[in-house]
Amino acid sequence: MKKVLILWIMALMVTLPISAQVLKNIDEIAPFSEGLAAVRKGKQWGFINEEGKMVIAFRDDIYVSPKSDETKTGVLGVKYPLFNEGLCLIKQTVEDGVPVFGFIDTSGKVVIEPQFLNIYPFKDGFTTAVLFDKTIKGENEFKLKIYEYKFFDVRVSATGEITDYFEKRDHIQMTVKRYQMPEIGAKILNKNLVATHTAEQGWSINKLETKN
Repeated sequence: MKKVLILWIMALMVTLPISAQVLKNIDEIAPFSEGLAAVRKGKQWGFINEEGKMVIAFRDDIYVSPKSDETKTGVLGVKYPLFNEGLCLIKQTVEDGVPVFGFIDTSGKVVIEPQFLNIYPFKDGFTTAVLFDKTIKGENEFKLKIYEYKFFDVRVSATGEITDYFEKRDHIQMTVKRYQMPEIGAKILNKNLVATHTAEQGWSINKLETKN
């Protein structure tokens, strides 16, 4: 009888699924989005697929807002790293710690270089953002480079192409002590219309130029 019981238990163990640990020492797990879920270890984030396989290694440039406000639709509303239309936000710092944002694809490749001070999520292949542009104007008497800073509300495609320049932005302080993340002054209404904002005129509705 004992021999029969042992054989029955062994047969049951063969037929039952055995869980296999694929990752450990994870500090935080985000919801799945587009087949991938972000996982955090320390200050770094990576991504797993639906089989639990690590498909994007842990890295320190994947962005989440330190004090996320889900009422915001720009980068301040990013509670977890998520893929949207195959893209996930990354962050770099410039100019005394001011953050700029770009995107990686689902392989972890940087496909849109960090260059935006604020950006809405992509929808139907496009979004709007505040573009940060820095160019060298020359050198001073001490041979130090002199830079010119320009800021624009723009429309950008999911491939990183700046398709439209809207309003030029002023009064953005690019030092971390004075910096305040700018609100995005352009909103796509549909494939034909965009709303743009200026302090003097409020919101205006404009037609987008179609390109053949």
